[in-house]
Amino acid sequence: MSVALVIVIAIVALVILIALFVWGLYNSLVRSRIQVRESWSGIDVQLKRRSSLIPNLVETVKGYAAHEREVFENVTKARAALMNAGDAKSAAEANNQLTSALKTLFAVAENYPQLRASENFMQLQKELSDIEAKIAYARQFYNGNVMSYNTKIRVFPNVLLARPLGFAPADFFAATEAERAEVRVSFEKTA
Repeated sequence: MSVALVIVIAIVALVILIALFVWGLYNSLVRSRIQVRESWSGIDVQLKRRSSLIPNLVETVKGYAAHEREVFENVTKARAALMNAGDAKSAAEANNQLTSALKTLFAVAENYPQLRASENFMQLQKELSDIEAKIAYARQFYNGNVMSYNTKIRVFPNVLLARPLGFAPADFFAATEAERAEVRVSFEKTA
């Protein structure tokens, strides 16, 4: 076997190894990006469920607190912003606005004992609480997938190929400082 043939075989083997590496890397990044998108859909579903519940909640409170027009408008605007959010960052911002508006709505509801005792209101509150827990879980799942994906595209040697292959970092679904603060809303009757 001539030296030239050995060199050609070595170069071909090296090219094949590099091609296999790039192929494996690309498939791994695609799988991670799909996991991020799938986990985002979990958040999106829960946000839509919550948005669907909001009109019923607003109407229930409206019946008792008709003069709180600004509160209802803020909830409606925040809900619309959430429904029209196109990506994780804008959805997170809209979600934060809606959460703030809902806190105000529940604070208004505290002033109406008949409303707090309403079976419809209690059921809506329970459903909303359930959805909030599901949103929190979906957010945690999504952010875990985003962390894994973003790490994959930023570690060496992946960082050399990720951008040229069209893989950009994904946004986390983050909470604002206001959301991080503990909020206590109580519908218990005080003596």
